Amino acid sequence: MAKQKLTREEALAFHLDPTPGKWEVQATVPMTTQRDLSLAYSPGVAVPCEEIAANPELAYDYTNKGNLVAVISNGTAVLGLGNLGALGGKPVMEGKAVLFKRFADVNSIDIELDTEDPDEFCKAVKLMGPTFGGINLEDIKAPECFIIEQRLKEEMDIPVFHDDQHGTAVICAAGLINALHLSGKKIEDVRIVLNGAGAAGIACIELLKSMGARHDNCIVCDTKGVIYQGRTEGMNQWKSAHAIATDLRTLEEAMKGADVFLGVSVKGAVTQDMVASMADNPVIFAMANPDPEITPEEAHDVRVDAIVATGRSDYPNQVNNVLGFPYLFRGALDINARAINDEMKIACAQALAELAREDVPDEVALAYGKALTFGRDYIIPTPFDPRLIHRIPPAVARAGMATGAARRPIVDMDAYETSLRSRMDPTAAILRSINARARAAQARMIFAEGDDPRVLRAAVMYQRSGLGKALVVGRDYDVKAKLEEAGLGDAVRELEVVNAANTRHLETYKDFLYERLQRKGMDRQDIHRLAARDRHVFAGLMLAHGHGDGLITGATRKSAHVMQLINHVFDADAANGAAGITALLHKGRIVLIADTLVHEWPDEEDLANIAERAADVARHLGLDPRVAFVSFSTFGYPVSERAEKMHKAPVVLDKRGVNFEYEGEMTVDVALNTRAQEHYPFQRLTGPANILVVPARHSASISVKLMQEMAGATVIGPILAGIDNSIQICSTNSTASDILNMAVLAACKVG
Repeated sequence: MAKQKLTREEALAFHLDPTPGKWEVQATVPMTTQRDLSLAYSPGVAVPCEEIAANPELAYDYTNKGNLVAVISNGTAVLGLGNLGALGGKPVMEGKAVLFKRFADVNSIDIELDTEDPDEFCKAVKLMGPTFGGINLEDIKAPECFIIEQRLKEEMDIPVFHDDQHGTAVICAAGLINALHLSGKKIEDVRIVLNGAGAAGIACIELLKSMGARHDNCIVCDTKGVIYQGRTEGMNQWKSAHAIATDLRTLEEAMKGADVFLGVSVKGAVTQDMVASMADNPVIFAMANPDPEITPEEAHDVRVDAIVATGRSDYPNQVNNVLGFPYLFRGALDINARAINDEMKIACAQALAELAREDVPDEVALAYGKALTFGRDYIIPTPFDPRLIHRIPPAVARAGMATGAARRPIVDMDAYETSLRSRMDPTAAILRSINARARAAQARMIFAEGDDPRVLRAAVMYQRSGLGKALVVGRDYDVKAKLEEAGLGDAVRELEVVNAANTRHLETYKDFLYERLQRKGMDRQDIHRLAARDRHVFAGLMLAHGHGDGLITGATRKSAHVMQLINHVFDADAANGAAGITALLHKGRIVLIADTLVHEWPDEEDLANIAERAADVARHLGLDPRVAFVSFSTFGYPVSERAEKMHKAPVVLDKRGVNFEYEGEMTVDVALNTRAQEHYPFQRLTGPANILVVPARHSASISVKLMQEMAGATVIGPILAGIDNSIQICSTNSTASDILNMAVLAACKVG
């Protein structure tokens, strides 16, 4: 992947527009009335003040302390730019605050201290301690960073973490765990060479030693060469702690026979001759930024067996601190930790290593433009892996509780993990309940398009998640090849591959289909082609005969075409009451849009049917249905012939006597805004609508795609409702996770 080139103009514009900087403060409580003001400030605020004064631990309950981290720097070592001063480093600290929020929902504020005096720095941070649940130190030069962190750890009772040291160390450790796993070596046996004895380098070697690396097997080098016992030039107490008895004096000498090289130094520090002299299956972590000590291409030219990681995003195996610090703090904050100790850092590294060995979600492949599979070019998870938020913090929290760092241990870890999923993924709250129902149902799910890698991955996930049996329609050899390409070759034995050639039911299927289609222009030859050669029809026939409990299709063909094929087997059309319902999730709200799949231009009777289908889906998702028939007019104004059917549809429901709320016609703002509804006291909705029935399929499509693209709404569906059999049709741009979600809906018979 080519490195993206950014111009100075682009970078400056990004930080200037739409407002200067990268974050702002938003209130979490209403501030619209005098009562709100009285509760938020005087006199109401006095009550929690008194409670906290009597019991300081209550600050975690009544203030934002428990989810607030300070990013603090004096700007003496900003990125690779050197000493830019406190103000010069502010954009970096703002960026760090944004990363905390984006990746772990940790609120963060940047603080730049205009001093290079460690005593003044420590005094300022300590005095701010009551405000925060944790302190993230950033971009402070060595050796002052060691002094500052150690003093603050001793003097404060909240986590103090210098990310430049320990963040790099944790991610480095995670990658090394997997690199040694692939090379068949153990950490206690390998010889490790570190080049760069600054903050990050010292932290890396110390963490690896706490994980089992032997002191005598670790050779640390700096600009003066090997740090050996008896050396006096350029030494300090932190370097001296890692001096060993050795005759080696240069990095070149140290590299001979080494198993692992860790570089946090400068570009070009390692030559190809040095790499060539290393042991079999050498591990090279060239982490200097922006340019590594040696590039992966240069290393692989002389050692094809090398496993190489860098700090750059345009090479495989990026050692990226964003994989660590947000989740370390998330876990630490959630147990109200007193500190982030070595055990918590090791737990983080181990959890990251384990995650990299698992199958990678499609969302990650889409973000990086390529499939990722555990191996020499993928030993560290990527920052956009959606599983990080619910896998890493629990591991950190468990370690913190086990070592006595927790003020408030988590009692129900399963519930904690579930809350983390919901925190960052708006679909999680809904999917949690239907996943439980799907697991109980143990449905045999038919995946019609077994020639598509996304579908195969979804089928594997469905079965390995314990949801039921996956039946894949496809050719055995093709399924096997596709799974192997996706790094899932071991799943071949798990899936049941079904096709016309290996089923004994083909003649039964053909007779059934001929009975349905003989008066629709189909002869026996047509029927044979459909039943034996079309995977959508074949899969439908399996479902119709009870040879599966649900059907997933549509990932490779447009929905209209798939619907036409499915209707050869089932009555899944508008005339028979079918409808497509799409769920939009945005900022904690859930709204269903209908019909997004079946009806092109429904009349008032169709609209009433759609509303009933949508209400059924809403109940399956745990919602109390409130239906709004939406248009560009509200209760007759402005008058329009095209809005007439939206006015008539509620009348149809009046006659049917349905048991859910409905109203219309109305504009979208009235439907979704309680305050707007107050202008129409006669209207029957008791709150914002959660189902919007729209005039036509084109308006449904526009609404869904506009919300998805402009507002970033999460989309589930369309969910095919109103037919007896459980069939769900995916969109052609579905990821494997999307397809799996649709399979879960089918297993629960949502619709």
